[in-house]
Amino acid sequence: MTPPDPIQSPALEHRSLLWLLVALTAAFALVLWPVSGAVLWAVFLAIVFAPLHRRLLQRLRGRGNLAALLTLGLIVLMVILPMAWLGASVVGEASTMYQKVKAGEIQFGRYFQQAIDALPTWLHSLLDRFGLGELVLLQQKAGDLVTRSGQLITTHVLGIGQDTLDFVVAFFVMLYLLFFLLRDGASLSQSVARAIPLHERQTHRLLGQFVTVVRATVKGNIVIALIQGVLGGLAFWVLGLPGPLLWGALMALLSLLPAVGAALVWVPVALYYLFTGSLWAAAGLTAWGVLAIGLVDNVLRPILVGKDTNLPDYLVLVTTIGGIAVFGLNGFVIGPVIAALFLAAWDLLGAQRQRAGRDTRPPAPQPAMDAPASDAPARERRPRRRRRPAAGDQGPR
Repeated sequence: MTPPDPIQSPALEHRSLLWLLVALTAAFALVLWPVSGAVLWAVFLAIVFAPLHRRLLQRLRGRGNLAALLTLGLIVLMVILPMAWLGASVVGEASTMYQKVKAGEIQFGRYFQQAIDALPTWLHSLLDRFGLGELVLLQQKAGDLVTRSGQLITTHVLGIGQDTLDFVVAFFVMLYLLFFLLRDGASLSQSVARAIPLHERQTHRLLGQFVTVVRATVKGNIVIALIQGVLGGLAFWVLGLPGPLLWGALMALLSLLPAVGAALVWVPVALYYLFTGSLWAAAGLTAWGVLAIGLVDNVLRPILVGKDTNLPDYLVLVTTIGGIAVFGLNGFVIGPVIAALFLAAWDLLGAQRQRAGRDTRPPAPQPAMDAPASDAPARERRPRRRRRPAAGDQGPR
């Protein structure tokens, strides 16, 4: 009998295939990295609008191309065109504000100085006690910081339109890929589920958690952010502040962060009105911010998002900030998704170890058929003596 060739052993072939798969996956990710944002948003939008596509597919009696094309058209009309108009308006207003800041018409340092001068005497004494009595130096530093922050915000907003060619290419790549993801999404998800080397139940759990978190984050957080931005911009427009659309867009962007959000913009403005003596403006903005802007998250989030993600607020906050820091604007979706998959994977590992612990325990020793039970009393383990029949017994009848 010929001995097996160690070079052609199944174990070596399996390891070689795994290393080849790792190398090709890394190369594939490197190739997709320049258009990773377009690919991610195509996947996100396909997940969010998958129920709409299924309903259209049923009405069109299974015509997949037409259903995917109609769904793509509705996405363009309901999401992409309004967002494009809003982005163009924000960029135009940011350009106007940048020119005013550059020309000196808007001076954030002067606004801060007015607020410092209006502080009460006891607060001045408190600042002196903590060694912050050099208000002139403090005003200059804070004013320069606020001015640089305002210029940085407007500059970054203006920078959105600088790489126009890259944006247009990524946009059309996203639309092209979205069409095929809508049409072939069911078969692709089944192929991915079969390729993942996990138990079928574990694969469905992870993929289900991924879809749930993506749908909740995109559908819920973006809608809530837009509503809070509109309410904040409306309040700034009523108060006559410059650039209400720009500040509304900034509040919408910051409202992606739970627990803090839009308050990072309207709270300093309310404090400015309070310190400068505009009590009615301060009270009105505070009431609007708490009752309208703040309660939007508490009222709409359970309706739009629900409790399906099972992520605590502090974890959502940390992963959103970290995701944005690592992946840019796409990180507000990627961060919570990674956190949800992390928790789901650990839950699956714990459940698997529990089952393995129960299954691998040695079976309890079974007593022999002709032996008494081991825990029986000693008197029952003794052999019983056969009773001799009495003289009058005649046996069983």
